[in-house]
Amino acid sequence: MTDWQFDVPTTGSKHLPPDSRYVEALSSQGYGFEVAIADLVDNSIDAGAEDVVIHFLRDDDQLVSLLVVDDGRGMNEEALDIAMTVGGRRSYDNGSLGMFGTGLKSASLSHADAVTVVSTTKRTRTVGRRWLMEHAKAGFQCDIVDPNFAQTLVDRYYDKPITWQGTVVRWDGVKDFPKVGGGGQTDRYLHRTINKLGLHLGLYLHRFLSRDTFNVTIAVEDVRSGVVYLEYGVEPLDPFGYPVTGHADYPRAFTADVRSTEGVQLHAHVWPAKSNLNEYKAVGTLMDRQGFYFYRNDRLVQAGGWNNYRQPEQHLSLARVAVDLPEDTGDAFRLTVKKAGVDTSPEFTAALEQAVDPAGRTFDDYLADADATYRSARKRSGTTRSEAIAPGRGIAPEVRQAIEEELPLVPHQEPISVTWKGLPQDVFFDLDREEHSIILNQHYRTAILGGRRGCLNDAPVIKSLMYLLLHKIFEYERTGAKQKDNLQLWQSILIAAARSELDRVADDVE
Repeated sequence: MTDWQFDVPTTGSKHLPPDSRYVEALSSQGYGFEVAIADLVDNSIDAGAEDVVIHFLRDDDQLVSLLVVDDGRGMNEEALDIAMTVGGRRSYDNGSLGMFGTGLKSASLSHADAVTVVSTTKRTRTVGRRWLMEHAKAGFQCDIVDPNFAQTLVDRYYDKPITWQGTVVRWDGVKDFPKVGGGGQTDRYLHRTINKLGLHLGLYLHRFLSRDTFNVTIAVEDVRSGVVYLEYGVEPLDPFGYPVTGHADYPRAFTADVRSTEGVQLHAHVWPAKSNLNEYKAVGTLMDRQGFYFYRNDRLVQAGGWNNYRQPEQHLSLARVAVDLPEDTGDAFRLTVKKAGVDTSPEFTAALEQAVDPAGRTFDDYLADADATYRSARKRSGTTRSEAIAPGRGIAPEVRQAIEEELPLVPHQEPISVTWKGLPQDVFFDLDREEHSIILNQHYRTAILGGRRGCLNDAPVIKSLMYLLLHKIFEYERTGAKQKDNLQLWQSILIAAARSELDRVADDVE
């Protein structure tokens, strides 16, 4: 066997520029809609904007475009070309939120067939560039926007919010928009999307939104009539914004001695139990919302998660730790390109085991206190509920969240899903024990939904009731006589109710 060579020898180098299909790969990074919009707002913050408007434009029932408009310092022609270049090199200030030079392009082309950027400064004329996916894939061809059109677009937003300077980012051919707007689909889409977008921006940008000098507005306007259907100011959603602490000894600051960077401060909090505040409940599921909240330059880049330090569990649902990443993160922290998470090294995990506060308490002591606070609140409620297998696929996330908060969960068990499949018409439901699945009869789906279109998490009331009725069945290997009788009872009554629903639908049609 030959000796191992630690260095790889080379004989020269060769220039291999990216294929134009790289743009297609760049746009397929899995940007969520809210994450993509947040990336654009980050650029506005870096540009010193005080007001940002996220504008949905509709033509009657059809959504046509989405724009993000700000009153930041704007860009001249040279700066705009750099901004529109994939991986364009520019210097980032220490407090900037941008990092890689790909966010604007990858976030936009993940969700739109075309992205147009128009910008003006106090000293330069208005300029514009457009990336059309077809042109980008054909060879990185970026279109130059007609100067008169660019100026008209800026003038459209004069004083709302652009005055002397600012930038407009316009998405056309937005993939997420409903293809058919009739039947109230557009209104339902806007209601759902704007609510989710407002919560996401309110959470991840809460430190900026809490300042008097920064505002984000989401608006909907009809392009023909000029009617503004909605104008909604995004409110900050502070994940540490509890009115009273859940434990008298917290918050406390622990120091983790990470060798590759300076000491990392861990600001440990314990939320009060059973809080109904959006600041607590809107962050995610019971398991998602506990753990580390990493900030970079006051921008939240990860909301919850233990980063391989430990597994999430119900008893730690009140534990949240704020961590401001140091300017020099060394090898301990790596921010994802989408700024939607932080990868930590084993060095950070090891440092957590040794982290202490000024009084000598350890980070593990904090976790024990958070655990005890949760358990104590359960005891004070006066009842002890038996464990249940967690709900899974087919049950709406907000319902799963409520169940997880109300019931202690059986650990290491496959969640129970609720799905629709074809079954004999004299059967309303069936059970698949091996797959941990409750199966509902597809024949009755339309009647139960009242004619609405079905989706993965549809019929939340029926599915929740079926879960509550049947979840215990999956905890036993065999079904006893009493359980079999209950199953037959429920089957008979539910079939009668489902057939009644079908008759009502038939009567309505006639």
